[in-house]
Amino acid sequence: MTTSQSRSAVVRPGRQRTGDVAAPASEDVLAAAWADYLTAARQLDGVRRDATTAAGEQARTVQAARDELAVVRTRLAAQEARLGELGVPSISLAPTPPELSEATRSMSGRPAAVLAALREARRWAYGADDVLTARGLSRVAHWSSRPRNLLVYGPLGLLVPLLLMAVYLTAGVGPLTILALVVGLPGPAVAFGVGWLTVPRLFPAQPGERVDRTPRFGALACLIPAVVTTAGIVLAMLAA
Repeated sequence: MTTSQSRSAVVRPGRQRTGDVAAPASEDVLAAAWADYLTAARQLDGVRRDATTAAGEQARTVQAARDELAVVRTRLAAQEARLGELGVPSISLAPTPPELSEATRSMSGRPAAVLAALREARRWAYGADDVLTARGLSRVAHWSSRPRNLLVYGPLGLLVPLLLMAVYLTAGVGPLTILALVVGLPGPAVAFGVGWLTVPRLFPAQPGERVDRTPRFGALACLIPAVVTTAGIVLAMLAA
């Protein structure tokens, strides 16, 4: 073996070891860069999703505020016309500069603040509309539907039973009482029908809403007193 051959035999193993060390190092760098890229991509996607959600909520809020504004304008226009018919001067209906400043300050925030202010204005407009037009019973109109409608169905449902009791106490057991029982059979249906027509007249719905007549509750309110009274009179007649 010559001197040059011995040198190449010594040098070659050293070069092979350098390549083995460099290859894993470069793979670690690529893996770290890929992990950083994935992390940044996830963060960017989260920011994009948050921005899309916020934009959607803001768009819905703006649309709701526009709907509220249309409702308030409609109510105010009707009230202005009504007050004009009553002789109220138009200058009294115009807002004063302090009122305009206060309204502007209350709606100077984001669309959510504007929506809240418009909803409050709609509530006040509905309250003023109830007082102005005197529709229904001013306090009872704001009750829940069942207690409110009971004021209609209840007296109508008691009318026929009270008449039957009066006939029975007056005529006693006899043909007149039997005739009254027969004639009073359709009484609950008639009372319910009258109540069905009376509820929307006493408690009209607000614009865009429907009158809740509570039909099942009303039918029971008209039927139960008649059934109890009729059963009591029949049992008393049988006992006599």
